[in-house]
Amino acid sequence: MIALSLAEIASVVGGQTHDIPDASVQVTGQVVRDSREVEPGSLFVAFVGERVDGHDFAAGVVAAGAVAVLASRPVGVPAIVVDDVLLALGALARHVVARLGATLVALTGSAGKTSTKDLIAQVLRTKAPTVFTPGSLNNEIGLPLTALSATGETRFLVLEMGARGIGHIRYLADLTPPKIGLVLNVGTAHIGEFGGREQIAQAKGELVEGLPEDGTAVLNADDPLVRAMASRTKARVLLFGESDEADVRAENVRLTGNGQPSFSLHTPTGCSEVTMRLYGEHHVSNALAAAAVAHELGMSADEIATALSEAGSLSRWRMEVTERPDGVTVVNDAYNANPESMRAALRALAAMGKGRRTWAVLGQMAELGDEALAEHDAVGRLAVRLNVSKLVAVGGREASWLQLGAYNEGSWGEESVHVSDAQSAVDLLRSQLRPGDVVLVKASRSVGLERVAQALVEGTEGEVAVR
Repeated sequence: MIALSLAEIASVVGGQTHDIPDASVQVTGQVVRDSREVEPGSLFVAFVGERVDGHDFAAGVVAAGAVAVLASRPVGVPAIVVDDVLLALGALARHVVARLGATLVALTGSAGKTSTKDLIAQVLRTKAPTVFTPGSLNNEIGLPLTALSATGETRFLVLEMGARGIGHIRYLADLTPPKIGLVLNVGTAHIGEFGGREQIAQAKGELVEGLPEDGTAVLNADDPLVRAMASRTKARVLLFGESDEADVRAENVRLTGNGQPSFSLHTPTGCSEVTMRLYGEHHVSNALAAAAVAHELGMSADEIATALSEAGSLSRWRMEVTERPDGVTVVNDAYNANPESMRAALRALAAMGKGRRTWAVLGQMAELGDEALAEHDAVGRLAVRLNVSKLVAVGGREASWLQLGAYNEGSWGEESVHVSDAQSAVDLLRSQLRPGDVVLVKASRSVGLERVAQALVEGTEGEVAVR
């Protein structure tokens, strides 16, 4: 964070100082909520959770070098005490962002946010110092913590914004007002909470509503609900996609023999060839979104194409490909799942596994509400249509719907299997995998199927290669 004194922080957040002998002492390190991340000069934010109260760690974090604690009660060590720690954290982020000389880029969407954010960051940091959301820390806690990690040298701040209801993105955009706002897509993720795709579009569009007149709304030309958001912003609109009307578009899209996308990138200032290190055709749209942002920030088509071709996966368990010594390929995409990302992952599996035996180890897609039965059934059927060799559906009711959809689509019989838990899936795979097989593992985060992928990788003889 840019250096601020405890007195200034207290003023910004409307707090009272307690047990602080010298309020001119500055916070020069990171603002953190995890006591294990404290370093000399840190400010520790004490949240009260369901099982852990951050205030209980106050003495320990100060002993470890924290300058003070942002708390909701006195803790016996230097502290700034506020009525609401969450609101105070947001106020501090808003203050710091206003003092930065950085261009803020914010993005949202139903699927692909984290992968696209990672691509944008990797492209922009070839141009100037860039700070971006780690992993998927895209809520009212993670976003301000990311913004506070920026320094005076930061030129681009890339922030992922998630939402579980109307008004969430408006709140986040108010904390960190972006100059460029990117909306990727409107899908069915969290549709059970929102109530429908129109409500999801309403929530996602809050991002472009808050853009300034001299800002830019980067919108997906291939998604009608996103493209319609052009009417909700006073900012300039830049379209990306495969549509002929897109300002930044892809032509001649194809997949390599390993399932990696390749395409011709066209921007208003030129065109260049891209071959990505990531897996799956769905990354073309993500790459175009990143390219549109980079173009808006002054990068040439050649610069963008080179950076996209060199970019890798920065976040764990998102199409994370591991080659075992015995020739088995494990694709760990178990961080999360919704119908759109599940279909994309299955298509990537089909492309990667041409001429090889393929396994789809799938679990529940959460928060689909009344659409859950139909969506799980459809994913099971798609696995058959894509000629996936084996489906292993893991879990309870939703997994049974996956298995039933596959069975009814293709009468697979023993080719689709329903098992109760991750360990059962591991036992099955270990007994039946053969050299050369490709295994995709994917489900919503709550299912914890990353344990299956990790078990398949750990304990193998020799060295493994992670791509």
